Amino acid sequence: MRVIAGKARRLPLKAVPGLDTRPTVDRIKETLFNILNPYIPGSVFLDLFSGSGSIGIEALSRGARKSVFVDNSSKAVSVIEENLAFTKLSDDALVMRKTALSAISELGMKKYYFDIVYMDPPYQANLEEETLKALEAAGIIDEETLIVIEADKHNTLPFIGESNFSVIREKEYKNNKHYFIKLGKQTA
Repeated sequence: MRVIAGKARRLPLKAVPGLDTRPTVDRIKETLFNILNPYIPGSVFLDLFSGSGSIGIEALSRGARKSVFVDNSSKAVSVIEENLAFTKLSDDALVMRKTALSAISELGMKKYYFDIVYMDPPYQANLEEETLKALEAAGIIDEETLIVIEADKHNTLPFIGESNFSVIREKEYKNNKHYFIKLGKQTA
C-alpha cells in the first residue's frame, strides 16, 4: 500500500494490523482518484471509517486543503498518525478517535463543511443509511458535496430511493463498488 500521486507520491503506508480493516488496493484507489481528481484541489475531505488513512492521505497528497480522519479503533488512529507523520502531511489533518456518528455530530457543532466525504464502513454492518442521515442533519454537507461509499459488490443501498440522496455514478470492481452520491434528487 502506497501513496499513488502528488507530493507524497510512492511513499509506503502502514496497514492496520489484524483482519478488522480492508485496505483499498492501489489499483482501486487509483481508479477512484482518477474520478475524484477534478474535485480534490483545495477541498476539505472527510475520511470516515478511515482504517490506515490511505484515502484521506491520498487526497492531501493530491492537493486537498484539509483531511479529517475518523475511526473508533485506537490501532487505526495510531497507524493514521504514523502514516501522516511519515508522509509529512500532519499539518493539514485532523484525526478523531470516535464513532462516525459522534464525529459527525461534533464536526457539525464546530461548523465544518466538507467538499468530499469518503466512507468505507464495515461490509454487512448496514451503517450507510444512518451515516448519510447524520451527515445531512449535522449540516456539514450540501448539494455540492460529493459523497463516495465503498460497499460490497452486492450491496445496492436500497434506502437511497426513499432518502434525500441520489446516486449519480457507480463504479464496480471485482469484489466491491463505489457509489458516488449527492444530496438532493438529481434530474436526468
